[in-house]
Amino acid sequence: MRLPALLSAVLLLAAAPAFAETKTYTLDSTHAHVQYSVDHLGFSTSRGAFRDVSGTLQLDVAKPETAKLNVTIPIAGFDSFDKKRDEHIKSADFLDAAKYPDMTFTSTKVQKTGPKTAKVTGDLTLHGVTKPVVLNVTLHKQGEHPVLKKAWAGFSATGTIKRSDFGISAGIPFVSDAVQITLDAEFAGQ
Repeated sequence: MRLPALLSAVLLLAAAPAFAETKTYTLDSTHAHVQYSVDHLGFSTSRGAFRDVSGTLQLDVAKPETAKLNVTIPIAGFDSFDKKRDEHIKSADFLDAAKYPDMTFTSTKVQKTGPKTAKVTGDLTLHGVTKPVVLNVTLHKQGEHPVLKKAWAGFSATGTIKRSDFGISAGIPFVSDAVQITLDAEFAGQ
């Protein structure tokens, strides 16, 4: 009686890594949206987005606190839905895309806050300055993609930065210092 129980325990322990392992995912740029919003003179909220986002995620769903996220956002992909304003925001007055072509986020800590939520702390590098930022992240779904038949995960994240912390203070207080950031993204398993 003891031998079958011992064999079962050994088989379960040996199989454990198959059930809980770290997978590497690549951000699916066709299903990734980084949006921002700022207050404009107190009259309205100005919104826009960044295109051509890329990144990787290492995730063990059983141990989300070990996740590692790296995201690169090209400043050239900035889109405020007004070409003239886009050129000005990409200029040396604001984001200085010629000198600082990318914004990056690298996670440093993941703190699970609920069954599908976490606070993700990471280093945001923008305009040549790196500062810690906290994002509130929600896992929408993780599993096999029904069409592509491979591992897939979908998340949303929100956070706020002060652009003056990154040396971008032009237009304050006419355009708010606080910038709300929203990221919606799908990641494809490799």
